[in-house]
Amino acid sequence: SKGIAIDGQKIKKAADLLGLCNVVFFSPEDLGIIKNGPSERRRFVDMELCQLDNFYLYNLNHYNKIVNQRNKLLKDMYMNPDLKETLTIWDMQLVSYGSKIIERRKLFVEQLNEIIYGIHKNLSGDREELVIVYEPDTEAENLENDLRISREKDIKYKMTSVGPHRDDFCVKVNGIDIRRYGSQGQQRTAALSLKLSEIYLVKKKIRDTPVLLLDDVLSELDSSRQTYLLESIHDIQTLITCTGLDDFVSHQFKINRVFQVVKGHVYMPKGF
Repeated sequence: SKGIAIDGQKIKKAADLLGLCNVVFFSPEDLGIIKNGPSERRRFVDMELCQLDNFYLYNLNHYNKIVNQRNKLLKDMYMNPDLKETLTIWDMQLVSYGSKIIERRKLFVEQLNEIIYGIHKNLSGDREELVIVYEPDTEAENLENDLRISREKDIKYKMTSVGPHRDDFCVKVNGIDIRRYGSQGQQRTAALSLKLSEIYLVKKKIRDTPVLLLDDVLSELDSSRQTYLLESIHDIQTLITCTGLDDFVSHQFKINRVFQVVKGHVYMPKGF
């Protein structure tokens, strides 16, 4: 089985690793944060908050477990209606953890907007203004009441239909929702702005610069976005995987060490 150790001491939960080594990971899949469904945007926010806030990680883990257990109860009630009496207990816990998640996400979006506005304006050549708008499924103070209202619907469909697990985050450029109406270029620029903002958020929280991991991202960006990205990370320890060095050489990107993989073998090319 998989084992994880910190300084030789085995740990039971992978969550204990969060915050020990702060990294920002950027891959071609991240360019789909904007155009893909709400789950992708929730995942981005959750991954960032879990790295920055242990209390949020605790609340999110418990909330997800409660949603799963509540859904199982709703299905079991079909064969055993008497279980309905225990539904209130799960609802109370869901409200307790869910309301804290909503409030923390709201604060996170406020902090994110302070950073991403300037980054995106520079990246778009001063032509576009980007704003992230939190779209909670319900407000924290309304969660308990909305959960009560949706109870019969939840019983009918055997799933929890209200709560922060159904939140979304709107991305607006010059007032236009680019999730639906933005061009591919706008969506990619916004995704790049999000990832660059993540670096500054982590840096502000830990008062140190995180390690940046770039997985074949440059091949997915045009020359102007490549240039901006490389100029933005010149003072950040960065590990890059790519299929060729042409992009880095042409941008005069400082390379400390290169490892080349050929047919499963790793070696250092001459000249590096």
